[in-house]
Amino acid sequence: MNTVDCVVIGAGNGGLAASLRLAKSGKKVVLVERHILPGGFATSFKRGRFNFEASLHELCDFGHEDNPGNLYNLFKELEVVDKIKMVDVPEAFRVITLSTKEDYIMPFGIENFVNKMEEYVPGSRKSVQTFFDLGKEIKQAMRYLTESKGKPDSKVLMAKYPNFMRVAPYNVDKVLKAIKMPKKARDILITYWTYLGAPSKRLGFIHYCIMVYLYISLNAQIPINRSHDISMTLANEIENNGGKILYGREVKKIIVEDNKVKGVILDDGTTINTNHVISNANPHSVYGKMIDKELIPLKALQKANFSKLSGKGFSMFLGLNKSKEELGLKEYSYFIYDSFDTNKEFKLMHDINNTSQVVVCLNNALPDCSPKGTTILYFTTLFYKDAFSKVVTKENYFNLKDQLTENFISTFEKAVGVKIRDSIEEIEVATPLTYAHYTDTPDGAIYGYLTADLDNMMPRLMRMYNEDYIDGLKFCGGHAMRSSGYNSSYLSGDLAAKFTLGDIKEEGK
Repeated sequence: MNTVDCVVIGAGNGGLAASLRLAKSGKKVVLVERHILPGGFATSFKRGRFNFEASLHELCDFGHEDNPGNLYNLFKELEVVDKIKMVDVPEAFRVITLSTKEDYIMPFGIENFVNKMEEYVPGSRKSVQTFFDLGKEIKQAMRYLTESKGKPDSKVLMAKYPNFMRVAPYNVDKVLKAIKMPKKARDILITYWTYLGAPSKRLGFIHYCIMVYLYISLNAQIPINRSHDISMTLANEIENNGGKILYGREVKKIIVEDNKVKGVILDDGTTINTNHVISNANPHSVYGKMIDKELIPLKALQKANFSKLSGKGFSMFLGLNKSKEELGLKEYSYFIYDSFDTNKEFKLMHDINNTSQVVVCLNNALPDCSPKGTTILYFTTLFYKDAFSKVVTKENYFNLKDQLTENFISTFEKAVGVKIRDSIEEIEVATPLTYAHYTDTPDGAIYGYLTADLDNMMPRLMRMYNEDYIDGLKFCGGHAMRSSGYNSSYLSGDLAAKFTLGDIKEEGK
C-alpha cells in the first residue's frame, strides 16, 4: 500500500463511484474514510423499532431497464445495477402553500403531468409541453458536451441543439416567461427549486429543466433497503475488485511538490505515495486543512472563495405508532411553502423562523418499511448563511432543536390537516451542526456549493476539464462539476475517475 495509482478521500457517493471505476479498471486505489461506515449522507440508522433513511428522498436519473437514466447506465457499467433493489415513488409531489391555501398533486409521466397541469391551469398545455421538449433537447446536448470533453463544436451545437443554445444563458424565470407559461403553471412547475437550493431568478434554466425532465420522464426510484444498501454494495464491489478501503482513518495532509500531487499522509503518520488524489471532501476542507498554504495556487483559492456555500440542512426523523391510513397520509412527498414566490421563500430561509419544508412519508412507497401499524416521516429544510449559527449556543442548543421541531410539526399539521404529534414514538433531529460533525461539510451545507448565478451547472460543466489547479488533484461530490444530489454525485465521481484514468494513461506514454 506504500505506492498506489490513486487515493480517494471520502466514501460519500462520489468517492465510492470514483473508487469503483478505478478498481474495475485495474488500478490500485485506496479509499480513505474518516467514519466507520461508507456512504456519507447516503446511509441509514435505527432508533427503537424504526430504520430511518438519513437523507435520500428519491433518485431522479435512474429509471428502468426499458427506459434507463444515466445513473442506471452507470450502475450497469459498474455491474451493480442488479444488486440494488429499487421501487418507484408513487407520485411526483404534492405542494401546499400556507398563505393562499393552494394544494396541488402532480403525477409522473410527461403526458400525465401536462394533462394534470392543463386541468389545474387551463391554457397551459402548450407551454408545459414546450418545457419538456426543451428538457429532451437539453439532455441530448448535455450528452454531446460530455462526449466532447469541454471542446464542443459551436457549429454542431447551433445545428443540432439550437434551443439549448437559446436558453443556456438564462434563469428559470426568464425562460418560463419567454415560452408564455401562465403564472399559476410556473408556480406549480417550480416546486422542486429547493432540491437545487436556489430561487428561480438565480437558478440556471438548463439545470432546473434537465432535473425536472428526468424526474417526470423516468419516474423516481428509491432503494428498498435505504441508500445505505447502495453504499454497502459499492463498497463491497470496490474491495471485490482489489480496491482497499480504510475506515476510521483520515487524510491529514496531501503532499504537493512542484504543484503536483506526490502522496498523502494519514492520521497515524502513514505515508501513501501516489500521483493522483480524488477528493469527495469539500475544497474548503482540502485547502484549509490538508495542503500547506504556500503550496495552494492562487486560482484554486479564488475559485473556492468565489463559490458560496449552499443551504445548511435541518432534518427530523419521526417514527409514528399509527399507520398512514389512520393518520390520513396519502402522498409520498409534501412540499410546504408559505407562498409560491421562490425568491421570497429563499429570503425566509435566511431566518431561524423558516418553516418551509419537504416531508416524505416513506410508507407510501415502501409499505413494509416499518412495523405494521406504524409510519415513518422525514422532514427536511434549509437555512442559509448564518441563520442557524448566529442564534445557536452551547447552552440553548437542545432547546433550540425542540423549538424548531415544534414549529415544523405544527406547520405540517396545519398544512396537511392531519395530527401526528400524539403518535410520535421515536424522533431524531439533525441540525447543521450534526451534518458538519458527521460529514465534515462546512457549516453543515448539505448541497455543497450554491448552484446559482455564475456558478450554475453550465459554467461548472464547461470548466470541469480545466480545473486541475494542482496536477493530480480532482474533486467530486456536491461541490464539484455536476452540482449536488445523489445522481450528480455518483456521476461526478465517475467523471473524476475517468479523467484520472486518462491522466495515468498519458503518464505511461
